[in-house]
Amino acid sequence: MTAILEVKGITKRYGGLTAVNAVSFDVAEGEVLSVIGPNGAGKSTLFKLISSFVPATAGEVLFRGTKISDLAPHKVARMGVVRTFQETTIFKSMTVRENIVVAHQLRAKASLLGFFLGSAQAKADEEAFGVSADEIIRFLGLGAIRDELASNLPQGHLRALGMAIGLATNPTVLLLDEPFAGMNHDETMNMVANVRRLRDERGVTVLLVEHDMPAVMKISDRIVVINFGEKIAEGTPAEIQANPRVIEAYLGSEDAAIGM
Repeated sequence: MTAILEVKGITKRYGGLTAVNAVSFDVAEGEVLSVIGPNGAGKSTLFKLISSFVPATAGEVLFRGTKISDLAPHKVARMGVVRTFQETTIFKSMTVRENIVVAHQLRAKASLLGFFLGSAQAKADEEAFGVSADEIIRFLGLGAIRDELASNLPQGHLRALGMAIGLATNPTVLLLDEPFAGMNHDETMNMVANVRRLRDERGVTVLLVEHDMPAVMKISDRIVVINFGEKIAEGTPAEIQANPRVIEAYLGSEDAAIGM
């Protein structure tokens, strides 16, 4: 399969601390690839590097052959590489639907002045955003909470809203930062199904960081493992489960944390 995203020797140093050290891997178009590792391994920093939220000390990230690692984050997002966050960025005083509508602003054709003055293009944008928001709500099964204030949502619904906000930007590659965190088993399985449908029905390539190893093993086509900022393994879920370096990194030869 063709690589849609290429991470080449990406490195991030903070003074004398190397958070990510010469990590390289490709993400194939239409793939679900997970990045795992112990706490403090550098996973979140790696995500920030890929989405250009922090500048790289060395190395580069390519999206469809174009370097994106020196661009502003909003420009990377406009190109189609979109990141969600561990702490879902929402407007708590708005409803679920209103949050999703607002998230479409990255796709606006009207100017800020146009929205202020209520131009024809701004009105057309607002109508299109509403239609798209309703479709995202239907796709993710959020109809029952569409009019609920975000401040009232439990953790599972907040994670689903975070994915909905990401979808509103019309991503080509969606980077999900711990999408299953804080969920119970049923919520996790529902979110796993949504991620699969996102890839299968919408053609979105998914790159995720996650600690829930049973979910990772269930959803991933391939897995990249990092430890102390360095890549120590890459392969299918079966290959990762049997890799001695991965087992050692997770502190046990029969460690349930990696699904064994």
